[in-house]
Amino acid sequence: MKTAVRMAKDMTFPLIFADFKEITKVRLAISVVFSSIAGYLLGAYEISVSSILLLAFGGYCMVGASNAYNQVIEKDLDALMKRTKNRPIPAGRMSVFMAMSIAIGLTLLGIISLYLLNPKTAMFGAISIFLYTSVYTPLKTKTPLSVFVGAFPGAIPFMLGWVAATNDFGIEPGTLFMIQFFWQFPHFWALGWMLHEDYQRGGFKMLPTGKKDTGTALQIIMYTIWMMAISVIPAFGITGRLMLSIPAAILILLLGGVMLFFALKLYAKRDSVTARKLMLASVSYITLMQIIYVLDKFI
Repeated sequence: MKTAVRMAKDMTFPLIFADFKEITKVRLAISVVFSSIAGYLLGAYEISVSSILLLAFGGYCMVGASNAYNQVIEKDLDALMKRTKNRPIPAGRMSVFMAMSIAIGLTLLGIISLYLLNPKTAMFGAISIFLYTSVYTPLKTKTPLSVFVGAFPGAIPFMLGWVAATNDFGIEPGTLFMIQFFWQFPHFWALGWMLHEDYQRGGFKMLPTGKKDTGTALQIIMYTIWMMAISVIPAFGITGRLMLSIPAAILILLLGGVMLFFALKLYAKRDSVTARKLMLASVSYITLMQIIYVLDKFI
């Protein structure tokens, strides 16, 4: 009885809010919202603050819902890994029922918010949740191809913003999709390299060859080069309204060059320290690249 009373007292608002942030992966969700807003600014003829707020709220809800579903499905595996064993469900701070209630509530709020922008935006948001929870998550313990499948919902946010602004899907949002699609491979494989031993405890197959070897390092290099090439395609004037100036393209190539440097270094050293540097460089790349695209449009 005393233990139950003590636990009830411990469930203060800051702790509940902290668990909500953990179950929705707040930092990941914010980065997705950032990508969506960048895509919106690139596509918008006129900027609407109310539309940006709806996109930000709906985007956070959709990502938060995906992560909550994911943590419900993987609760037993999360308990096996150092990185995830203190998450709300495996740590016993949140019930599966509560997590599912959060996930369903966020799904409904997200779809409604995005639908208020336009039906296409809501459709792509719903597709991203379905692919992430129903296809990507179960495949993580089955095959390294899960990263390929997961790259589809992961690439939606950048192009989602354009669709939210225009109610149209064409070459422009398709290009934004491809940029973020190819970026995810070096990013997640670098993360998978860093956490390989921990992922093995949970039975996750995240590296393309299943090992921290030459084959994985070569694929990281290859996809980094593809990412760099696709990121500057708008500079050639073949992607409709999505355009990029030559100076902006050069800046983006230099940023990609930093990633390529660490990818080559990882091939040479094959250590977790270099993998971490590549992962951090990839996070910087996607953020700065999107900022450059937006500034290039308005300056």
